[in-house]
Amino acid sequence: MNAAVKPESIPGQTFGEQDERALRDQMRRDLPADTFQPQSWRVIWFLPLQLVIWGCVLTILMAGLPWYANLGLALVLGHTVGCQALLAHEVLHGALGMSRRWQNFFGWLGFGPLVAPPEFWRKWHNSIHHAHTNMGDTDPDSFGTIRRYKADPKQRKFPRLAPGSGTWYSLLFLTYSFTMHAQIVLWLQAKRRKQFKGFNRRRAIIQSLLCVAAWLVLAVVSGPLAVFTVVVPFMVANALGQGYILTNHFLRPQTETNNPLDNSMSLRTNPILDRLHYRFSHHVEHHFFPKMSSNKAPRLREWLETHYPERYVAPTHWQAIKLLYKTPRVYLTPTTLVDPSNPRRVFDLLPLQKEMSAATYKVSAAG
Repeated sequence: MNAAVKPESIPGQTFGEQDERALRDQMRRDLPADTFQPQSWRVIWFLPLQLVIWGCVLTILMAGLPWYANLGLALVLGHTVGCQALLAHEVLHGALGMSRRWQNFFGWLGFGPLVAPPEFWRKWHNSIHHAHTNMGDTDPDSFGTIRRYKADPKQRKFPRLAPGSGTWYSLLFLTYSFTMHAQIVLWLQAKRRKQFKGFNRRRAIIQSLLCVAAWLVLAVVSGPLAVFTVVVPFMVANALGQGYILTNHFLRPQTETNNPLDNSMSLRTNPILDRLHYRFSHHVEHHFFPKMSSNKAPRLREWLETHYPERYVAPTHWQAIKLLYKTPRVYLTPTTLVDPSNPRRVFDLLPLQKEMSAATYKVSAAG
C-alpha cells in the first residue's frame, strides 16, 4: 500500500494489449470444436436444484425442527438458490442453446429470487458489462473512476459500503449487494445511461416489484420462520454470487481494449465447490467466450496457462477475497486504486499481475 503517495503525482497509465481477437481465433483453432458448442443437456441440473430448494422450504415450514436444524437447511437453501443463479447466467448467455422463451423461463428460476428479471439481466450484463468490461465509468459493474466522485461528492459515501473501505459494515456487503446493485442499475443507471436506450425499463421495474412481492408472500406464510425461508437464504445466495463477481474485475486494471487477459481475473477454488458453482471461477475464459458452456472452460484454462502464464491471472479464491478487503475500490488511474474518502490511500495494481499470474502459481505449487 503506497499510503504516502499523493494522487496528483501519479501519472496516467495505460495497460492491455489489442490481441483479444487473435487470441480467440487461435483458441478456436487449437481446441476441439465441441468446446464451443451449446450443451443443452445441462439444463437437467435445474431439476435437482428445484427439488432441493422446495424441499428445504417445505421442511422448514412443516417439520417443526429445532432452530439449528432450520438454520442448516436455510444455508443449504441459500447456497442452492445461488448455484441456480450461476447456472441461469449460462442459460441467458446461450451456452445451453434453447429458444429465447425457454432461456427466459430458466432465467426467471435463477435470477427471479435475486430480483433481476431475465431481459434486464441480458441488457445489463450481456450487452453492456461484456461490451465495456472495466472501461472507465462505462461498465455498470465497476465503482468507476475518481472523476465520478469529484463530479458528485455525495457518491463518496457509497464505496464505504464495499470491501476495502475499512468500515465494519463493509463485512456485510456481500450478503445483499447483488440485489442492491441490480436495483441501482435498474432505477438509476438505466434511466440515465445511453447504453440502455430502447430498453423497456418500466416493464423491468414491474417485474422486479413482483419478485419482491413473491419474497413478501413467502415471509408472511412463514411467519417467524421467515428468518430461515427468506432472510438467511437471501443473504447466502447474494454472498455466493458476490464472492465471485466482486473478484472478477475489481483487482484488475481498467483497459480500453476489452481484453479478458488484461481486465478480468479467474480464481482457483475447491474442486467440489467449483463443480457445484458451475465453474464460475473460470471468468477470464467466460469473457473470451460468453456462450461457451462452463463444463468446457477447463480446456481454455489449460490453454491459457500453457501459452500465456505471465498474463493469465488466477489466484486462489481466498487470496482474492483477502485482497478485495485490503484495497480501495475506485480508480485513480487505469492501474491505480484510490479511496475517495481518503485520497492519500492508493494501491498500485500492476505488481499483482506477476504475483497472481499462472506462472507464479506454478512455481509456488512446485515448491
